[in-house]
Amino acid sequence: MKLIVFKKSVIITVIAIIFAGIALGLCAGALAASASADQNGRIVVIDAGHGGVDAGVVSVNTKIKESDINLAIAKQLKGYFAEAGFKVIMTRTSNGGLYGLPTEGFKMRDMKKRRQIIEESGADMVISIHQNSCPLESRRGGQAFYNADSQTGKLLAECIQAELNGMEECVKKSSALAGDYFMLKCTENPSVIVECGFLTNGEDEKLLSSAAYQKSVAYAVFKGAVSFYG
Repeated sequence: MKLIVFKKSVIITVIAIIFAGIALGLCAGALAASASADQNGRIVVIDAGHGGVDAGVVSVNTKIKESDINLAIAKQLKGYFAEAGFKVIMTRTSNGGLYGLPTEGFKMRDMKKRRQIIEESGADMVISIHQNSCPLESRRGGQAFYNADSQTGKLLAECIQAELNGMEECVKKSSALAGDYFMLKCTENPSVIVECGFLTNGEDEKLLSSAAYQKSVAYAVFKGAVSFYG
């Protein structure tokens, strides 16, 4: 992958916007305007994990599906990238899965279809959105994962993790982690899985069920991706 370096003026603008105490809406618009100056058609694939009969994790209290939250956050993330001048491709745009009929082997067919979309897109970056679970209900917070064999993937995950740690709602800072996941091996370019929170934790469940927080966490992921290119 060729990393295209931002012009100095763009870097300064992005850093200033990220750290300024401006309201989310104003900050998002300004950052998008600054980032759009140097994208040159970069392609970002946003993968909303699960879908259809594969609901993923179900939240502890309200029983909301992970697949629905993933799609809502992915759509917000798409808006930020598109406004900033990136070409955005989503692996799914509806509540359905990508497996065809829900017969035996549907999960692998779904994963292979996502890989096909990524390969055919020529993606410069892949971000797969998920929600986490843990037997310990106290576990909470966002976590970014990368392929251990990808240095650029690690850097992207670290950039996104830094923004997740910087969110007002973050109660414990985490580190980006290596993960042996199918979605991290669909391209040689940087690819990450972002677990936005734990649906097995009541407080995270409340946040992740909120449209306002979905927008905020999507913006944090977007900021991390922009800082990676910087």
